[in-house]
Amino acid sequence: MDEFNLHLTGDIHAITAANNLLAAAIDTRIFHENSQSDKALFNRLCPANKEGKRRFADVMLKRLAKLGISKTDPNELTPDEVRRFARLDIDPGSITWRRVMDVNDRFLRKITIGQGPEEKGMVRETGFDISVASEIMAVLALTTSLADMRERLGRMVIGNSKSGEPITADDLGVGGALTVLMKDAIHPTLMQTLEGTPVLVHAGPFANIAHGNSSIVADKIALKLVGKGGFVVTEAGFGADIGTEKFMDIKCRYSGLVPQCAIIVATIRALKMHGGGPDVVAGKPLDHAYVSENVALVEAGCVNLAKHIANTRSYGVNVVVAINKFASDTEAEMNAVRNASMAAGAFDAVVCTHHAHGGKGAVELGLAVQRACESQSEPLKFLYPLESSIKEKIESIAKFYGASGVEYSEQAEKQIEMYTKQGFSNLPICMAKTQYSFSHVPSMKGAPTGFALPIRDVRVSIGAGFIYPLVGTMSTMPGLPTRPCFYEIDVDTATGKVMGLS
Repeated sequence: MDEFNLHLTGDIHAITAANNLLAAAIDTRIFHENSQSDKALFNRLCPANKEGKRRFADVMLKRLAKLGISKTDPNELTPDEVRRFARLDIDPGSITWRRVMDVNDRFLRKITIGQGPEEKGMVRETGFDISVASEIMAVLALTTSLADMRERLGRMVIGNSKSGEPITADDLGVGGALTVLMKDAIHPTLMQTLEGTPVLVHAGPFANIAHGNSSIVADKIALKLVGKGGFVVTEAGFGADIGTEKFMDIKCRYSGLVPQCAIIVATIRALKMHGGGPDVVAGKPLDHAYVSENVALVEAGCVNLAKHIANTRSYGVNVVVAINKFASDTEAEMNAVRNASMAAGAFDAVVCTHHAHGGKGAVELGLAVQRACESQSEPLKFLYPLESSIKEKIESIAKFYGASGVEYSEQAEKQIEMYTKQGFSNLPICMAKTQYSFSHVPSMKGAPTGFALPIRDVRVSIGAGFIYPLVGTMSTMPGLPTRPCFYEIDVDTATGKVMGLS
């Protein structure tokens, strides 16, 4: 448990290093372009060797091809070609790439860089995100091979030139170096459950901002290992509004894999909250309503579960509901959830006690999933065609949530127009939204309808391969609470055993 919760095999550290190398490359390039002539800049980018010969680095050939320059000898470039090649002319105000770290630090959400005297007044505002929010994490999760990862990392867009052209990691010459930093991270980590079931742990893209699913590579390895007739369970973070939708419309598109069944995990406590139960505050004891029988509250909350079932079934996939039993749950409450699940169109709904009893507590769930997979016959139905416009795709997802319409800010309208002109409109959509509600308001429980979904901004992750609209206010750098868990964490200096992680 301590290895799993700490460094494991270092994938997140590799992502952090790669992300911040790219961030350093961006600001360094702006600095050098501002302080050198075209000739001096070119001479440093393509220096002569001891024999007086120059050459382009392999990654530079990608930029030359992008510019429509077919020459491979640096000495043959005209002064205009030298200028176009050497000057990225990055617009500092357009930079979307931020630094990351794997620590919750609210005071890094907005910072000013370049204040040292050696940076010659090149000051700009930026900030840090949590490492799992890096596009490189999403690239890792969606890549299918080392070669594919190299291409994805190279085409990540960090901002625009002053003329409005997208600037990529390969334009900066850093795509290959990023791949070297990530070459070991592409391999999934093999672990096991307490009962010895193999588990592949790989990737953890921020489910609010990115697509929140484990890696395609791990899924394909697992399918190969279980063989024909075997079963692979893969996770899609959060509910049908975020996890399922992104799994189907983004991950399945890139992997080519089709699920035979979707399992929705439900708890009595969560359904009581959606039925109008009291607020739950982290660190405070649960209200009496959550630990005593209240069938009416459960039934009221099942409208939320029914919406998750309907949304998931719309993809043509059988749904099995896993009712995760707590000690305080009663038979009447669990029957209410089972009845509501079946009425909403679930293939089956099964009470599970695996937390208390291990694998034997989920045998019935496994059998139900097997039956659901064997009876699956419909083809996968995507929510929208990729050829639709950016707005049409956003509005299809908003309708999926239950919204009556979409409201775009002036900034969102501007970004949609720009990305369409840049040729990115055929990418899938990855909504950045709260996980606590089908709407943009965390307190709107149940299955709200008739609301207008506000799109505050729209950004792109070209390497990962999606456009992500920002719905309402989303933070990409968490903060620490008054009493962080580090108060309980220490090491037994006699045995080296970590204490306080469980």
